[in-house]
Formats: sequence, C-alpha cells, structure tokens
Amino acid sequence: MSQSEKVLATFQTRVRQMILQFQELKKENKELYDIIGQNEQQIKELKARLEQQERDYETLKMAKMMEITSGDLQGAKDRLAKMIRSVNSCIAVLSDEK
Repeated sequence: MSQSEKVLATFQTRVRQMILQFQELKKENKELYDIIGQNEQQIKELKARLEQQERDYETLKMAKMMEITSGDLQGAKDRLAKMIRSVNSCIAVLSDEK
C-alpha cells in the first residue's frame, strides 16, 4: 500500500467513525427531546392541578367563612329571641299591674 492509499484508508475510517458518532448523537438528541416533551407535559398537568387545588382552597375558605357567619347568625337569632321573650314577659308583667 502506498502512502496515499494509507492516508485515504485512514480518512475513510475516520469519516465512518464520524458518521457513527453523528448517528449516536442524533439518537441521543431525539431521546432528550422526548424527555423534554414529557417534562413539559408533566409541568402542564401539575400547573392545572395546582390551579384546581387553589380553586378548591378558595371554595373551602368561602364555605368556612359562611359557616362561621351562619354560626354567628344563629347566635344572634338566639339572643334576639331571648330578648323578645324578656320584653314580652316585661309587657305581661306591666299589663298585669294595670
């Protein structure tokens, strides 16, 4: 083999190695893009879940506030009923005195 044939054979070998390396990198690149796509989908799902949880939390807060208000309302109704009974008994006592 002459010197130029050796150089040409070495060149061909290196080109084949570069082609193989390119194919491996291309495959790795595709795998990485697939992983990125999966991660983006997961992020989207988690954001939607977070938004739903925030809405649920706000609804729960609102319900809790209404429950407290309802409890206060019932307490106020009870106090008012007690005052009305007291006024009625006072009116009855005053009516009996006349």
